[in-house]
Amino acid sequence: MIYTLTTNPAIDMNFCTNGIKRSEVNRTFDTVYSANGKGLNVSFVLKHFGIDSTVLGFFGGFSGEYIVKETKRKQVGIIPTEVDDITRINIFVNDGEGEFKFVNSGSFVNEEKQKEMLDTIKNLDDLEYLSISGSLPTGIDTSYYDQIFEICQQKKTKVILDISSPKLKDLLKYNPFLIKPNDEEIKDIFGIIIRDEEDTKDLLKYLYENGAQNILLTLGEKGSYFYNGEKIYFATTQQVELLSSACAGDSALAAFLSVWIKDPENIEMALKRSAATGANVAESNGIGDLQKVEEYVKNIKVKEVH
Repeated sequence: MIYTLTTNPAIDMNFCTNGIKRSEVNRTFDTVYSANGKGLNVSFVLKHFGIDSTVLGFFGGFSGEYIVKETKRKQVGIIPTEVDDITRINIFVNDGEGEFKFVNSGSFVNEEKQKEMLDTIKNLDDLEYLSISGSLPTGIDTSYYDQIFEICQQKKTKVILDISSPKLKDLLKYNPFLIKPNDEEIKDIFGIIIRDEEDTKDLLKYLYENGAQNILLTLGEKGSYFYNGEKIYFATTQQVELLSSACAGDSALAAFLSVWIKDPENIEMALKRSAATGANVAESNGIGDLQKVEEYVKNIKVKEVH
């Protein structure tokens, strides 16, 4: 079974407006409220592609209750750890020219609730994969990742990491099964600027040699790369008009996993579905309906990089 962990979930409110003017009433349209959080998005998109998973996370207040109910409504399994604080609400605004992102820090999670989550993970008897995504909420130190990895090593769980924390560099020592950084995170965490394909190849080999078993590197409109220690693959992108970048990276990861976990040799289709899904989500508010994925898959080109 695949489990996804979102320590800092959110309700995302996406809407559009025809420009933003200070001290005036700005009318909005196309408002979409989404039960969200990076791991939740992974589970929702996996479900779309016929793969079952179970959500783990900290949820509190009316907003946390909404996310839990929405997850169940989507027929995705969820084991919530309830906290006293209110789960955050994030706002994404497109003013017709670009996107504004207002992201809150999240609810406070005390040590008792942190331990409760660790105990939940320990007691899972079918924890084959654990996908950890997103930021840590207030109250949780980055050493929490170490505690999770130690449990997963004992259970022989394959860990998938999609985090933007500087802690990622240190976590490579645990040999994560897959990491999914983007170029911004590579610059911020490792101090490496990707200028061309030679830089990319050196980076992928560096990440592999330092512990990552597999790397899915996303570069936005410049495409994506995958490296498994043997071969490097590159996938092009589908050009779309950006509406909201929220959820796109998580959805691309889930789409990749939906193929690759079942058929590790079918890297080409995994990359095509990943790129197509990320593009379709980027032109939508929230995850959207994913109705253009199969159309876009036909336009994505994948090549082996020598």
